[in-house]
Order: sequence, then structure tokens, then C-alpha cells
Amino acid sequence: MSPTETSRTTNARRAAGTTKAKTRPTVREPLKVIAPPPGILDAGIESMFEIFGTMVTSSADYLANLVERQANPLDVARDVMRWNSIIKDRKPPTWAHDNQVVHTFWPDKPIARLRHFTPMSEAHEAREEPPDMVPTLILPPQAGHDSCIVDYAPGQSQILTAIEAGCAPVYSMDWMGATDATKDCSVADYVAAIREAVDHIGGHANIVGDCQGGWLATIYSALHPETVHTLAIAGAPIDFHAGEPLIHDWLRVMAPLGSIDVYRALVSVNGGVLPGDVMLNGFKLMQPDAEIDRQMALLSRVHDERHVERYQRFEDWFQWTQPIPGAFYLWIVEHLFLRNELLHDTLVVGGRHVDLHEIHCPLYLLAGAKDHITPPAQVFALAEHAATTEEDVWKLTTNGGHLGIFMGHESLRNCWRPVFEDIAARSVHQLHPVEP
Repeated sequence: MSPTETSRTTNARRAAGTTKAKTRPTVREPLKVIAPPPGILDAGIESMFEIFGTMVTSSADYLANLVERQANPLDVARDVMRWNSIIKDRKPPTWAHDNQVVHTFWPDKPIARLRHFTPMSEAHEAREEPPDMVPTLILPPQAGHDSCIVDYAPGQSQILTAIEAGCAPVYSMDWMGATDATKDCSVADYVAAIREAVDHIGGHANIVGDCQGGWLATIYSALHPETVHTLAIAGAPIDFHAGEPLIHDWLRVMAPLGSIDVYRALVSVNGGVLPGDVMLNGFKLMQPDAEIDRQMALLSRVHDERHVERYQRFEDWFQWTQPIPGAFYLWIVEHLFLRNELLHDTLVVGGRHVDLHEIHCPLYLLAGAKDHITPPAQVFALAEHAATTEEDVWKLTTNGGHLGIFMGHESLRNCWRPVFEDIAARSVHQLHPVEP
């Protein structure tokens, strides 16, 4: 198969090298005393006001609903019982669209599955994939939740958006929960799994990474640039110290003198893994108002079946957790969040130096304006450190927060759709090679 025009351009840039200067990274020194950074205090005060506002608004909505229904005390009791039942009734999350597991990594330490998604016609019948397209591989977040967030719901799916934009064939990694067999898996193992997945689907792919999947995709692209056609990352920290990341303020509290002993103890006491519930509770602590808002909104709309269905789908994904390999987690905390080595040009994975200047391919960088976990500056930093020229870098900002970047209607429509359309336009192989 002859190369695409994008492949020709990228290969020519790589062969010519780069004179792009390496940008000075952000540096955040460890705390010298154990004291909460201002960001945590500010977030706590803001959450208190948000919680108060939520309680007032939701209570008013529910009371208005009671008046409209002419409800009696027995009706209120039934509402509370149903509300409580819905909150407690959790099911394992599922992928929204047809797919097939085409590969598993590896029999002795299974850390992931590779899923292939079948393009569907408007009549919901399987249709053939174009034989002349560079495949697209999506790397979901790996943060204690199921990977199906990238195929969240019918009509609300990053996978479906990619297919409808013309990017088929589309594949996704499906990260598996850590076990005793995989608790010592390293970042090098995850990079090796991505390489094996790319080899499995043809040896050259458009790589898309969300959050943790985004910085992992970036590391992979720097180590194996010849296999990456385009790179898209969303809500993915590259400069872990840029902006005002609330998660980094918490890290500085937990490791005030630059020591990660607290994190090591947390992994050790849990048998070498980090339970997904620990990650979940951390997310809840950073935004307690969001948790209360969802529960109170459910009470005020407990008879709205569409709202209940949306609530259950999100809670099934959000509350259903899986453990993370302890070695992988501790490596992330020490080398990325604490030392910011990816931007300091000192990161080593599997004995190889990770140099962002090895990335010459087109870049698509997506961030959330209200993302309290990964501020836009952390994502957009890749444009300053990769060798990709300015005309081949897209920077897009959604209106929502962290999760909304991956599955929000506005993000899928206004950001992902044009990104995937551009990737598809770049991904057509030349059926008749052009003579050099």
C-alpha cells in the first residue's frame, strides 16, 4: 500500500530533522512545609457555595413538582424510596455499539484487549470498511474506570463519531483491571501493548488518546514515530505543572517534601495494586458539589424516566471501578506528576529516552475550559515541545469539564467531528503511487 500525502510530509520532516528550540518547562517546587496550597482552600470554599446553591435549587424544584402532582406524604415516602433504590442499583458498564475483541495482551499478564468496531449503515446493517484507509486506534483513560467511556451511549460516542466522520476502521484499547498477575506491569508494558496493537492493525495508525491514554499515546508516538500517522490527545496532561491543576495541589500535600512514601504505602497495603475506589474517592473530594448535584437532581426528577436512564448510565460507569497496577501508578506519580520528566526531557521508558522532538506528525489537541483535572495549558504544551510545524497543529477548547471532553454532546459535535473528518481526509492511501 502506497503512503498517504500526510505520511510523505511527515517522513520528509523527520528526515530533515528539526531546528525547533526546546521550550523551558514549568517548574513547581515541592512544599517546604505541610500546608494546603491556596488552590485547595479556594476549591473547598467554592464547592461549599455550589453545594448550598444545589440544595436550594433542587429542593425548590422538588417542592414545585410535589405541588403540581398534588402529592401527599405517602407519595413523598415513595419518591425517597425510589430515589434511594436508584442510587444503590449499580450495574457493570457496557460498550454502546457492536464490536469484537480481536486481540488480548498477554496470556501471562493480560492488561488489555483490542476491540474492533463495525461500521453500521443508517439501516443499522454492517457495511464494509474502505480498504485504503489508515486505521484509527483510540486509547481510553486508564484511571480506575472502564474503557467504555469512549463508546458511552448510542448517539453519544467518540467511537461512533470517528466512524461517521469516515475514519473506519476504528479500534479501541480496553484496559483490564489489575490482578496479582499484572500488579507489577510497567509503563513499558503499556507502550509495548500499544505497539503490538498497531502491528496487529497494519503497522501504521492514527492514534487518539484521552486523559491518561493521551500522555501514554504521546510517549508511544515519541518512541515509535514511524508508526504514527496522526496524534490526537484530549484532556491529557503533557506539562503536568502548567496552569492551576487542583490534582497537583493535592499531590503537593501528599508529598510535601518530594517523597511518595504515602503513595507507596497505599499500594503496599492493597497488595500491590491501587483500588479503583481510591481514585474514585479522590475525584469526588476534588469536586464534592458535582456528586451532590447529581443526587439532588435525581430526587427532583425521580419520575422523569429519561433523566433516570441518563443518571443510571453515568453512575454505572462512574461508580464501577477497577484496580490499577501499583508499579504503573507509582511510576506515574513519581516521574510525571511530581518530576514532570516528560517536559524536562529526562523521561526514560524501557531504557529509551522519550524525546518529544521525535514527533513530527499532525497534532490535534483538545482541552476543556472548565477542566479542573487537566487545565488547557497542560494539553496545549505538546505543541511547543513536539517538532510538528504550526500549520499542522489544531488546538480546540470545549465548554465543559474533564469528562465532557470525551463524551459530551457539544465536544463530540463541535470538536471531535471536525477533528475526525480532517484525520479521515489525511488517511486515504494513494491507490496509484506517485513517482518521486
